[in-house]
Amino acid sequence: MPTFDPGALAHKPTLPGATVALVPLTARHTDPMWRFTADEETNRLTGTRRAFTHDEIRDWCATRPEQPDRLDLAVEDRATGRFLGELALNDLDPDNASAHYRIALTPGSTGRGLGTEATLLLLRHAFATVRLHRVELEVYAYNPRAARAYEKAGFHHEGRARQAHHWAGEYHDVLRMAALGPEWLAAHP
Repeated sequence: MPTFDPGALAHKPTLPGATVALVPLTARHTDPMWRFTADEETNRLTGTRRAFTHDEIRDWCATRPEQPDRLDLAVEDRATGRFLGELALNDLDPDNASAHYRIALTPGSTGRGLGTEATLLLLRHAFATVRLHRVELEVYAYNPRAARAYEKAGFHHEGRARQAHHWAGEYHDVLRMAALGPEWLAAHP
């Protein structure tokens, strides 16, 4: 596998798929992103504990293209351009050519394979273009649908942090998963 290119994250690509397109997250996504971050179920699934102001979301979206060490993309319906969610490669570890992955889809966009498609597009970019060696994530045990989508996209379970996440008065396990570039590329030619 070729050497990791840390500068590749500074380029914010558009990655078209069959149903979704991953596009650079920018200020034009402010309104749907702000509505999305106010959804209680989305916050439960992502562990988001605070409310964001419209200005905070606008500033966040507007500054994503400037980030040289992470990649934030909007998930859009390829046919209509409708905002379906967002995803990111973040917490880059250049010494180990690894990064963390997260994705969140809007209510009504789950359960249709869109997350799996978006994750496959992102992993191809992460391994073939950015040339990361490892992409890892955490998912709460109470979100088995997301864990299955990650498995379909090529992530493998690596561990369980018991009762590591406190939500709504209860402790929940956190599942740790990862995909390795050489294995993923061999399985997804």
